[in-house]
Amino acid sequence: MKLSRSLIPDLSALQAFEAAARHGSFTRAAVELNLTQSAVSRQIKDLETQLGVALFERVRQRIVLSTAGRHLRPEAEQLLAGLERLTLRAASARDATGHLTIATLPTFGSRWLMPRLPKFLSQHPGLQATVVTRSGVFDMAAEGVDIAIHYGAPVWAGGDCTYLCRETVVPVAAPSLLNRFGPERLLEQAPLLHLTSRPMLWADWLAQNGHSTAEAFHGHRFEQFALLIEAAKAGLGVALVPGYLIEREVQQGRLHIVFDGSLTTDAAYHVVLPESRVSDRLSQGFVDWILGEV
Repeated sequence: MKLSRSLIPDLSALQAFEAAARHGSFTRAAVELNLTQSAVSRQIKDLETQLGVALFERVRQRIVLSTAGRHLRPEAEQLLAGLERLTLRAASARDATGHLTIATLPTFGSRWLMPRLPKFLSQHPGLQATVVTRSGVFDMAAEGVDIAIHYGAPVWAGGDCTYLCRETVVPVAAPSLLNRFGPERLLEQAPLLHLTSRPMLWADWLAQNGHSTAEAFHGHRFEQFALLIEAAKAGLGVALVPGYLIEREVQQGRLHIVFDGSLTTDAAYHVVLPESRVSDRLSQGFVDWILGEV
């Protein structure tokens, strides 16, 4: 049974609620929405009456969200963000033959996907792409994402995972660091550069390549491979990075692979489609294309 439309809150009332919740003020919400303070107050009062709950409480002449208001706020934000995406997509798609929203890991997207994406788009004239960055599993349907690039186990609620490739990391350093320490002293004296999400990477590499792991955890830490690569280029230390991410720097001589040993990680890259788009020709076309590129 569907909810009666008369019980669904008015969009303008939800906008007033979201703005007031974000600002903590009816007055500032009114300025943002180009309304009077009384109009915002009235809309929120109507929303409270319709829902049968108080959304705000007054504390020392300030408004704060009630328990019900705190529960409603993320839902309202998500709904309004979805409507905004829908509006922008509709407005920008007048001459488009199709649209794909692709979520990718930040460094994978900037260093591997972006140089290759024009090839895919050239095969689909008129296709409009939106590329966003995500680092973990998320609700693809709720965020309007058609395709995601995922690193980890092939597990995604509501998603269908297709294996792309495993990741091989190599140790790299800047010429300035090599000149300072020399190859023979790098592992003993130069700082190691770590990715915070993979704290065991250096320990695994050292053990696999016959080195002591006593100093495997010393050095500097970074949240993304992009920062890690920039730190290595600046001479801050020796980094373990996937070879495909530093092809340009190695060719230009800005980074050198300093030891022969590599490490293939246990987890892998996957391309993920929402279950609702598994049979979609355009989405499957992207999967086929990226598999060919890998």
